[in-house]
Formats: sequence, structure tokens, C-alpha cells
Amino acid sequence: MTQPIPLLPPHAPGVRIGLFGGSFDPPHEGHALVSHLALTRLKLDRLWWIFSPGNPLKDASELPSIDARIASAKEIVRNPRVAFTGFEAEIAARYTCDTIDYLHAHCPGARFVWIMGADNLLQFHLWRRWKEIARTTPIAVIDRPGATLKAANAKAAVYFKSARLPEKEAALLAVTPPPAFIYLHGPRIERSSTQLRESYLRSNNGSIQRL
Repeated sequence: MTQPIPLLPPHAPGVRIGLFGGSFDPPHEGHALVSHLALTRLKLDRLWWIFSPGNPLKDASELPSIDARIASAKEIVRNPRVAFTGFEAEIAARYTCDTIDYLHAHCPGARFVWIMGADNLLQFHLWRRWKEIARTTPIAVIDRPGATLKAANAKAAVYFKSARLPEKEAALLAVTPPPAFIYLHGPRIERSSTQLRESYLRSNNGSIQRL
């Protein structure tokens, strides 16, 4: 039996699309700030929140459903240029490299930019085929509390040091042949998804409130 092709958000050759992947457990105002920063500074046409079925580097045993997380995200971000998708589960993509491969194969000509927080850059070298990801897709690294100084010395940042664009050239990232990455600074929210989950746990006497 042929596997059905997942319905991707609208795309077309030449369209600048930011790929913002993660568990989003739960989605919060910090994610909304990243979305706004990426859309405006990188001059993107669209931004896709890609909801992961589970981070290979984290325990996903209690992760809420993708539908539940998307519903929560839609309450936080109401921008017509932002789309929410869980297609990774449909294509059984466990790793970001699988997602990137799929999108480049099925969306020819689209100008994708991978969006990640500076905290993720610190462990980017642990991702499967991380060098290949960087060599096929421009990457925008968004400053995160606690990672500002460390990120510059991250293994991946050092390895691709010559591919870094100055922040003033952010609008060029989507049309720059990879490897290419940029480090963006902007307004930040101090609380992380992990801290929010812990707060829910304390306020619900040991039972995490699922969004």
C-alpha cells in the first residue's frame, strides 16, 4: 500500500521559508518572539513551526500529542505567515536530517532557512549528519538566555566559522549558498519550556497540566 503524501504548508520556488522545529512542550511567548524576529530580520515570506513527534536527545514518553501542542501554539501566534505542521510524524522522520532531505526533495526551489536557538547550537554537533545539514540549508541561530557567550565557541560554530554572516546581512541569509549561518540578537524571554513544565508540575500537585 502506497503511503499517503503529507500535506505541507503552502510553498513555491523562490519563497523564503523559515523552518522552526522542536517539541514545543509547551509553546510559549519565547517561541513567538523567535518567530517575529526570524520573519522580520531574515525577510522571510513564511515560517513553519515543525512539531516533532519526539526529540531523539530527550525523553518523549510524556510528550503531549502533536494536535494538542499545535492548538496551544495557535493561541500564542496568530500571524497568517506562520504555519503549524506535524508532517514529521507522517513521514516517520526521527532526525532533522531526514526532515531536511524530505523538504529539499519535495519542495524544489523553496529557499529554506533552519531556525534554532543558541542553546541548540551548543549541542548541534551531536545531531545526526549535522555537517550535511549545514551544507545544504542556511541556519539562523537566535540568541537565548544563558547561551550568549558559550554559543560562539560551540563546536559547530567553530567548524563553520568562515560561513558566518555579519548580523547586518541577515536579509541575505535565505539567498546565500550554504554553508551559511548567522547569529541574531533581539528581545528574549527568560523562561524555557522546561521551566514552564516544572511550574505546571508544582501548581498541579505532581500532575503536569497538559496544554
